[in-house]
Amino acid sequence: MILGAGDDASAGNPLDPRPVLIVTGLVQEARIAAGPGMTVICSSSDPKQLRALLTVFDPSTIRGVISFGVAGGLDPSLRSGDVVVATEVLAGDTRWLAGLALNEELIAGVALGRRRVVRGGLAGVERVVAARACKAALRSETGAAAVDMESHIAAAYAAESRLPFAALRVISDPASRALPALAMAAIKPNGDIDLRKVLSGVARNPLTLRALVSTGIDFNRALKSLRDTRGFLLGGQGFATAEL
Repeated sequence: MILGAGDDASAGNPLDPRPVLIVTGLVQEARIAAGPGMTVICSSSDPKQLRALLTVFDPSTIRGVISFGVAGGLDPSLRSGDVVVATEVLAGDTRWLAGLALNEELIAGVALGRRRVVRGGLAGVERVVAARACKAALRSETGAAAVDMESHIAAAYAAESRLPFAALRVISDPASRALPALAMAAIKPNGDIDLRKVLSGVARNPLTLRALVSTGIDFNRALKSLRDTRGFLLGGQGFATAEL
């Protein structure tokens, strides 16, 4: 099934005073996205919670939806800190096309050092894809560049509400790196990181420290890129409506 964003004419009107809904999974992502013209929600990396938040959200109060945050890498050529501007989001047998009119001029001229800005698909999942083998299998199945747990839900909401949709995700854990179980278990309900749980886990199993340090370096690099790309959210003429 192929779904596109809505054709609400007001979405392309730069005078539309309504904010854009920014969908994030972690509180760090939400803090980066927050600002004038943005309404931000954070799922705490919980798909059920995100769906519940969107169920009570009034779509008439916004002019578009953007999924914004970090992602797991599926394309083995992508490093932590590289940026994926979604062309589509895939989940199961459903594919949502994404509008590409974020800030195209900034995207075209951005200078992020060695970090790449690519266009590609995002795979939407309900659980973290942590193992390298699982990432490789999902890449083979979908052809997606990256994976996250919010974009497919945000895309479905936008399609149901006939709102334009876009997604921008920065690679945190690349395809070549497995995500440590302790790192996944240490997310608080508000989406923040439970440092006490991390320290306790390291104390019980010191061998996890190296993997956690590498994961932390990748995550901080991804957050730096995310800050650098926040301006991408402010498209000069609003969103482009995806075509089927």
